[in-house]
Amino acid sequence: MLGMPFDPAAEKYVSLATFRRNGVEVKTPVWIAPMNGRHYVFSEGDAGKVKRIHATPRVRLAACDLRGKVKSEWVEGRARIVSDPALLAQVKRAFRAKYGLVMWLTDFFATLSGRMRRRAYIEIEIPAA
Repeated sequence: MLGMPFDPAAEKYVSLATFRRNGVEVKTPVWIAPMNGRHYVFSEGDAGKVKRIHATPRVRLAACDLRGKVKSEWVEGRARIVSDPALLAQVKRAFRAKYGLVMWLTDFFATLSGRMRRRAYIEIEIPAA
């Protein structure tokens, strides 16, 4: 229900809003996994959202459905691209713990196609209210 607060960790899909240099917001539905008080999403490494996060770390999140239809209030956050190999391994485990077989299959086919090595993981910190 639109207008309700949400817990990103409890959602299957969230709408990730990133910002172009001119301030225009771009929304994308993504999977999200919680770990150690932060939230993580992944994307193709050369995707627009990754480039936008490099330019500005400001993001917004809201619960959504598979197609990106928003169903909660938005929360503000700050994002960064994860590069530490040890953290990346933990993040991958967090996704597999949350999404199970579906994530395992996604990773399997991404590895076969070569997309896995181009994948970028994004860490999102949501400041306490």
